[in-house]
Amino acid sequence: MRPASTLPATTDVLVVGAGPTGLMLANWLQRLSVDHVLIDGKDGPTRQSRAIAVQQRSFELYAQLGMIDPVRDESVAARYVRPGWQRRAAPVPLPVGRIGLGMSAYPGIHILEQSANERLLVSHLRDAGGTVSWGHELASLDRDDHGVTAHVTHDGGTREIRARWCVGADGASSPVRKAADIPFSGTTSPDTFWVADATGVEGLPAETVSVRLGTGSFMITFPLHGERRHRLVGVIRGEPDEAAARRIAEEGFGVTWRESGWFSTYRLHSRVADRFRDGRIVLAGDAAHVHSPVGGQGMNTGLQDAHNLAFKLAAVLDGTATDALLDRYDAERRPVARRLVSTSDAAFRFVTDQRPRNRRLRRLAVPLIAPVMPLLLRLPVGRSAVAAVGQLRIHYWMSDAAKGRARGRRDRVVGRRLPWTGSNHGVLREATWQVHAYSPAPPSLDGMPELVSAAHRFDPRPDVGLLRDRWYLVRPDGFVAAAAPPDGAPAEFARVLREHGYGDRAVRARAAAVAEAPPRGRPSGQRPDD
Repeated sequence: MRPASTLPATTDVLVVGAGPTGLMLANWLQRLSVDHVLIDGKDGPTRQSRAIAVQQRSFELYAQLGMIDPVRDESVAARYVRPGWQRRAAPVPLPVGRIGLGMSAYPGIHILEQSANERLLVSHLRDAGGTVSWGHELASLDRDDHGVTAHVTHDGGTREIRARWCVGADGASSPVRKAADIPFSGTTSPDTFWVADATGVEGLPAETVSVRLGTGSFMITFPLHGERRHRLVGVIRGEPDEAAARRIAEEGFGVTWRESGWFSTYRLHSRVADRFRDGRIVLAGDAAHVHSPVGGQGMNTGLQDAHNLAFKLAAVLDGTATDALLDRYDAERRPVARRLVSTSDAAFRFVTDQRPRNRRLRRLAVPLIAPVMPLLLRLPVGRSAVAAVGQLRIHYWMSDAAKGRARGRRDRVVGRRLPWTGSNHGVLREATWQVHAYSPAPPSLDGMPELVSAAHRFDPRPDVGLLRDRWYLVRPDGFVAAAAPPDGAPAEFARVLREHGYGDRAVRARAAAVAEAPPRGRPSGQRPDD
């Protein structure tokens, strides 16, 4: 643990909160050579499992960061989802081990406890030369037009840190958000929820996510590492303690357990900060949005906040872009949070609403829908739902002007994460602006904006929207910023970069050709994506 007196007096970015969001941000800032300080009042990573689902898009972020192997090694792959009504499970489980196959290099449903995510991120940060200042708590925060001054306490002492930017990744009760006086608009559920990491569980199948509905309650369970070990989540009415949860689980769903390594109750909040940026303060993760755990989206959304924000902070700090680029962070990530709150709340209301009509609907839904779910998942609507849950369908407007030109109609490729083709995500590990061509001829960097530093050719994939007569501008975070015919690509890409907030140094045209990737299915020196 580093004493408070050894913290630097100044830094470019102060990150408050070393949960998954803050740790992901610090890892990327370290990778991008951005001077930063990461503080947290805890004495180390959380020891509680907390969030557990890691979606396919989060696996892609871990792959781009270069830590996919330990993440995959420690994850539990759920082979099935099995719905049920009270004590009765559906007769046939839904196979999900390869759900999303063809959309990502990491199909399936992956379980990795928050404690493990944090531990792996801390280890990767340390290996990259970064550090976390554990036991350092934000006491107060002053700000002006040029930065913030943070008062940090540790071991009874206080130290001031001056930072050009401050990121609040400090949870739902965020002191940073409160210091910025940013409202946290939303609602609080009247119900109390319980969560248990239980061992010696009886009444649940292995390697299976179980979704049990009932007239007055529900229970969702996830397999964890260890024999007969599961995460159990349910709603409790009355005395909120483990004894009551045990009664509900056994009497309502036929599930028992020997002991719990962690048991907690909580009230569910659905809130989104009114703005994600206020001057020199930026919010991410639970400090910016909280919502129902239905769908396993929360931690994953925070990881994507951090990933998006890191590249923007780096560009602003090195002078490549104006701070207007950070307004794009709010414009891109806040709508994602609002949609997530809306959809997760709707799903949550479906499983908890006590009105007789909805109780009857839930009772009918399991026997009617469960048998046809395998077929539904093969249809376009089912694949779209899988991609949405995996956070593969997120769309950003690249600028307000772009939204106006499109009249609100979203493109299949532009504004979205680059469609995976089996080989084209490996080059994203370069974390640079790139031009891609999906055609026999390779793209050229000649005349391209100087910010674009790599060119790659792949085979055409019109089935996922990657056309042979277009070149694609791909951002460092893997989102497609623009598409244009080859002869018009340099001018179009320059215009898009200016709309992002990049300046003359980034946008000016290259005077001479630069070596390109070899014209074949995957770039030289790269293995196919895992």
